[in-house]
Amino acid sequence: MTLFTRTAIAAATALALMGAPVQAFDISAMSEAEREAFGKEVREYILANPELILEAVDLLEQRQQQAEAVRDDALVAENLEELVNDGYSWVGGNPDGDITLVEFMDYRCGYCRRAAPEVAKLLESDGNIRLVIKEFPILGEASVLSARFAVAAKHVAGDDAYKQVHDALIEFGGEPNEVALRRLAEGLSLDAEAIFAKMDSEEVTAELRKTRSLAQKMAISGTPTFVLGTELLRGYLPADQMEIMVAEIREQQS
Repeated sequence: MTLFTRTAIAAATALALMGAPVQAFDISAMSEAEREAFGKEVREYILANPELILEAVDLLEQRQQQAEAVRDDALVAENLEELVNDGYSWVGGNPDGDITLVEFMDYRCGYCRRAAPEVAKLLESDGNIRLVIKEFPILGEASVLSARFAVAAKHVAGDDAYKQVHDALIEFGGEPNEVALRRLAEGLSLDAEAIFAKMDSEEVTAELRKTRSLAQKMAISGTPTFVLGTELLRGYLPADQMEIMVAEIREQQS
């Protein structure tokens, strides 16, 4: 927030507290002398009550957060079917669970790696959560290569193979180049040649394109981003906080 904005907020607050009709106030109608006197009064009032600036800024930030929450709720409602049942994203946890957790993730994202054991902990402790993984590579060519490899493995060898590759890539510490990915596939007893032949296929490209388009519609630009039930959660969240949210969602549904 700029100094000009802070000052304007403080001036409006000062006017309100001094009993001036803020909405009807028009500084352009003042004479030069009146503007100078007004500026002096506002300055003196703010200097005497500097806490007004922080109070006004806090109030503005609260209103902005509330507006963003309303917008996010609308985005989830508009795109809910595509989020939870797009027909191509991998589904894990309990496929018949009463609450769906959607994760937009990137294998090169440090916070996605931190989130992975938290998501696993939630699924293990609850047992009634349906998990949907959205491949959303946004951190460069290595991210795209990893996502294509994972999606291609799903197309070639099925959902179980995808889960193995997904978990391995989340924990992978090296550079995900072709040599490393071939070794990874061989270590999982998967057909590396078939997976690499599929990586640049239209099916894999279309899947990643659709997910990126969905993310753009929902103003998602970072990873991890979660949708838990109908709540859009931007950023890393530990399992205990997700458990609290799950309990609140179930209470609302009952």
